[in-house]
Amino acid sequence: MHITILTFDGFNELDSLIALGILNRIKRPDWRVSIASPTRQVRSMNGLLLEAQASLAEAAEADAVLIGSGMQTREIVADAALMAQLRLDPSRQLLGAQCSGTLVLAKLGLLDAVPACTDLTTRPWVEEAGVAVLNQAFFARGNLATAGGCLASQYLACWMIAKLIGIEAASSALHYVAPVGEKEEYITRMQRNIAPYLDATATLA
Repeated sequence: MHITILTFDGFNELDSLIALGILNRIKRPDWRVSIASPTRQVRSMNGLLLEAQASLAEAAEADAVLIGSGMQTREIVADAALMAQLRLDPSRQLLGAQCSGTLVLAKLGLLDAVPACTDLTTRPWVEEAGVAVLNQAFFARGNLATAGGCLASQYLACWMIAKLIGIEAASSALHYVAPVGEKEEYITRMQRNIAPYLDATATLA
């Protein structure tokens, strides 16, 4: 099981790295989580230099892909050569987008007739692309999910785990990172946000 987190120059550390940490709480021999970028290294909006672990071509073949956000997303979606490399397909992949990553899904034509979540700054650009934006932290339909607000990355990561393994595994992963004294509160809120979008067979912990 290979999950890639698309991460570009100007990326938001919270969006990519919170998801990376939660997803990596799954300890299985076949479970791999990678930062995928168009170049060997990418620099964050706050100057952090990150080494890519996978290419965009590998992301196109991954089982699940999460698109992080950043300050240069509008430049990314305007780059036809770069966008052509993002051969994503919700019929065979789980796809999630965080904040301005939603604009990438919109420009790829993957959100036709699917409402989405994003951050307040990106909202007008997503709406301009013809996508209805919801005033909530998380929404999913089928294999497509979007989240709005940096800390909503926990919902995307837990949704992916729940879809691939189950809600109990997602709850366990979040339990590890949630603040002491607030763990059950975090888990309850996460379950409340993602449960409506899971298959009927998923059982809450």
